[in-house]
Amino acid sequence: MTHLLQDPAFWCLIAAVLIGAVIIRRGRRVIAAQRAELTQWENRLANQAADHAKSVSDAETAAEERTKTVLKSATRTLQGLAGEQQVVIENLQRKYGGHPVLHELLEVNHANAQFARRAQAIAVICGGFLGRRKDAASVYDVIRSAQGQIRNFDRVHIRSQSAFGIEAKAISGISLAVAELLANAANYSRPDTAIEVNIQPVHNGLCVIIDDFGVGMSDEQRQKAGRMLSGEYIPAMSELGNPPQFGFPVIAELSRRYGFSVDVSSTSPYGGVRAVVRLPEDLLTEQSVEPAKAAPSVISPVAAAARPAEATPLTANGLPKRAARQSPMSIVRVPASTEHEAPSEDDSAVAAARMAALQQGTRSGRQPTAAYREGSDPQ
Repeated sequence: MTHLLQDPAFWCLIAAVLIGAVIIRRGRRVIAAQRAELTQWENRLANQAADHAKSVSDAETAAEERTKTVLKSATRTLQGLAGEQQVVIENLQRKYGGHPVLHELLEVNHANAQFARRAQAIAVICGGFLGRRKDAASVYDVIRSAQGQIRNFDRVHIRSQSAFGIEAKAISGISLAVAELLANAANYSRPDTAIEVNIQPVHNGLCVIIDDFGVGMSDEQRQKAGRMLSGEYIPAMSELGNPPQFGFPVIAELSRRYGFSVDVSSTSPYGGVRAVVRLPEDLLTEQSVEPAKAAPSVISPVAAAARPAEATPLTANGLPKRAARQSPMSIVRVPASTEHEAPSEDDSAVAAARMAALQQGTRSGRQPTAAYREGSDPQ
């Protein structure tokens, strides 16, 4: 042992071990410090990434809101202009009711109704409100109102009626939603096919069923539409496509706002799409509302307001019991002698009478009587 203590190599070995231990210890400290620094940098990068994602999201949200604000302001003006034009056209129709110019006025009126529908749809997407009515209207009249807002209105066949009425607060929203569904049905089916509408009372409410003869939807399209209509997926303005597809997003927003539901997951008996609008009990009136009456002769374009009927017996749920089938809201009387004759100069008058019949029936469920004011429609 004494020999080892006197051996320089031994002490060199001890010194090397000590130095190695010190170096290893320092290396571990450096590595630990580097790991801590690396962790800090990773945390900083993660925070920066989160801040960047939040900034991008906030910027997108702000841009979306600015876009909606601009569009809402623009559509408010368009809605006002459409309403003013509607009043002018109706005054002209009232003044020239028996004049040949009536046909052209009715066509302009119908085009204006389509223009107003699109302006209302954009306003709804942007968070704007529709006007409101003062009085309830029959379900039949509200559907006729929706029918009058689409291009190919004569393809829509309402196969049934109902004694139920719709509360004034929900008329504008339901009418616009049904109009969008009818427009979709017309756009995605052959122009020579019909669009059938049935009204079916159900437990605690009523369903409006729309069947078309179109091409239907793929499973992917049905799933996407279902997510929109359920509120699971709300597309941004930039996701509506070019040209933008407003239909389902507008319907989804209206259903959330007014408290009804829409389902398009079924296939119609004709191979197209079956759309079901379910109106809950609280949107229906407790007494029946008669559809607009027809004039005794060729229909005048003057508005015919819907008048409440006498109270009918109510069910346990507070809804009126189904009454006997009511007569159509408007009738166009065409002379029997014209049925088998070649077209004549009176064809324009017949066409005008048909369009006037539609307008008379839709007038009670169309544009709200109160002027449009932002936020004036309490939901």
